[in-house]
Amino acid sequence: MAPAASDRTPSAFAGHVFADPALLAQALTHRSAGSPNNERLEFLGDALVNQFVAEALYRHWSKADEGALTRARAELVRESALAGIARRLDIGPRLVMGPGEMKTGGHRRDSILADAVEAIVAAIYLDAGFDACRATVLPWFAPLIDALPPPNKVGKDAKTRLQEWLQGRQHPLPVYALLHEGGEDHARVFSVSCTLASPALRTEGEGSSRRAAEQVAAGAMLELLESC
Repeated sequence: MAPAASDRTPSAFAGHVFADPALLAQALTHRSAGSPNNERLEFLGDALVNQFVAEALYRHWSKADEGALTRARAELVRESALAGIARRLDIGPRLVMGPGEMKTGGHRRDSILADAVEAIVAAIYLDAGFDACRATVLPWFAPLIDALPPPNKVGKDAKTRLQEWLQGRQHPLPVYALLHEGGEDHARVFSVSCTLASPALRTEGEGSSRRAAEQVAAGAMLELLESC
C-alpha cells in the first residue's frame, strides 16, 4: 500500500527548499491516496503556468502576433509537454498514489504527471510567492521554448511540417510503417519508422498510439533534415 503523504515529508524540489514541506507533500499526492491531495493545487498551478509561459513567449518573440503566441502557449502547456517536464524532473517515482493507481502504472501516465507539475507550481507559489515561483518554473520551459518552430509554423504538428518541408523542395512524401506494437492494454507502446526516398533517410519513433509514434518519427526526421 502506498504511504500516506504524512509518512514522508519532502522539503526540496528543483532547487526550491520549502519552508512548509507539507505543501510539496500535498502536491505529490494523487487523489487516489486520499485527502489532502493535489487537485486544488492543480487548479491554481494551471493559471500560474499559463501566466509564466505567456510572459516568456511575449519576451521571446517580440514581433509575433497574438495568434502565434496563443498557439505556442497551447503547445507548451498541453498535457504531453507538462508530462515531459515531469519526467525530466523525475516526479513520477515521488508521487503518492493509492494501490489501484500504483498497480496500473499511474506514476507513468501523462495526465497524472501533468497534473502533478501544475500542483507543484502552485505549492511553490504558496510557499514563497510569485517571484520565487516564476524564477524556479521558467527554466523548466526554456528548452521547450528554444525548440519551438518559427512563429508562422507553430501549432502545426511534426507530420504536417515534414510534409511541407518535402513538398517545398519537390521531394517524395514520407512513408510510415509500423515496426512493433506491444505492452499491456493500459500502457500500449507503438514503434514506427519514417522513411524518405529523397534524401534517403530513416528515423523511428515510439508512442502510446500509432499516430503519436508517427509524430515522434516525423519530428526526428525534421531534426535530421535541418541538421544536414
